[in-house]
Amino acid sequence: MKIEISTEFIKLDSLLKFSGVADSGSVAKELIAEGFVTYNGTVCLMRGKKVYPGDRVCVNIPDECSEEICVEK
Repeated sequence: MKIEISTEFIKLDSLLKFSGVADSGSVAKELIAEGFVTYNGTVCLMRGKKVYPGDRVCVNIPDECSEEICVEK
Protein backbone atom coordinates (compact mmCIF):
# COMPACT_ATOMS: atom_id res chain seq x y z
CA MET A 1 0.00 0.00 0.00
CA LYS A 2 1.17 3.53 -0.66
CA ILE A 3 0.81 6.21 2.01
CA GLU A 4 1.21 9.88 1.17
CA ILE A 5 2.43 12.26 3.86
CA SER A 6 2.57 16.05 3.75
CA THR A 7 5.31 16.38 6.38
CA GLU A 8 9.04 15.69 6.20
CA PHE A 9 8.64 12.38 8.08
CA ILE A 10 6.20 10.30 10.11
CA LYS A 11 7.06 8.23 13.17
CA LEU A 12 6.85 4.47 12.73
CA ASP A 13 4.08 3.86 15.26
CA SER A 14 2.04 6.72 13.78
CA LEU A 15 2.52 5.28 10.29
CA LEU A 16 1.11 1.93 11.39
CA LYS A 17 -1.95 3.67 12.84
CA PHE A 18 -2.36 6.08 9.89
CA SER A 19 -2.19 3.23 7.37
CA GLY A 20 -4.77 1.18 9.26
CA VAL A 21 -2.38 -1.71 9.91
CA ALA A 22 -2.72 -1.06 13.66
CA ASP A 23 -6.04 -0.13 15.26
CA SER A 24 -4.39 1.81 18.08
CA GLY A 25 -1.09 3.06 19.41
CA SER A 26 -0.85 0.13 21.80
CA VAL A 27 -1.27 -2.35 18.93
CA ALA A 28 1.39 -0.50 16.90
CA LYS A 29 3.74 -0.56 19.90
CA GLU A 30 3.18 -4.30 20.35
CA LEU A 31 3.79 -5.10 16.66
CA ILE A 32 7.07 -3.17 16.77
CA ALA A 33 8.19 -4.66 20.11
CA GLU A 34 7.44 -8.22 18.90
CA GLY A 35 9.79 -7.70 15.92
CA PHE A 36 7.05 -7.98 13.28
CA VAL A 37 8.03 -4.68 11.62
CA THR A 38 10.91 -4.11 9.22
CA TYR A 39 12.21 -0.74 8.08
CA ASN A 40 13.96 -0.81 4.71
CA GLY A 41 14.56 -4.55 5.13
CA THR A 42 15.82 -4.51 8.73
CA VAL A 43 13.82 -5.39 11.85
CA CYS A 44 13.10 -2.15 13.70
CA LEU A 45 12.26 -2.10 17.42
CA MET A 46 12.11 1.72 17.73
CA ARG A 47 8.51 2.91 17.64
CA GLY A 48 9.65 6.53 17.28
CA LYS A 49 11.80 5.78 14.21
CA LYS A 50 11.41 8.54 11.63
CA VAL A 51 10.09 7.24 8.32
CA TYR A 52 10.74 9.42 5.27
CA PRO A 53 9.30 9.41 1.74
CA GLY A 54 10.92 6.58 -0.21
CA ASP A 55 11.22 4.32 2.84
CA ARG A 56 9.56 0.90 2.96
CA VAL A 57 7.97 -0.55 6.06
CA CYS A 58 6.76 -4.15 6.17
CA VAL A 59 4.60 -5.78 8.81
CA ASN A 60 4.73 -9.57 8.79
CA ILE A 61 2.65 -11.33 11.42
CA PRO A 62 3.32 -15.09 11.26
CA ASP A 63 0.28 -17.18 10.27
CA GLU A 64 -1.84 -14.05 9.86
CA CYS A 65 -0.93 -11.35 7.35
CA SER A 66 1.79 -9.40 5.64
CA GLU A 67 1.57 -5.76 4.57
CA GLU A 68 4.10 -3.51 2.85
CA ILE A 69 3.78 0.25 3.25
CA CYS A 70 5.55 2.62 0.84
CA VAL A 71 5.79 6.22 2.02
CA GLU A 72 5.48 9.00 -0.56
CA LYS A 73 5.37 12.77 -0.39
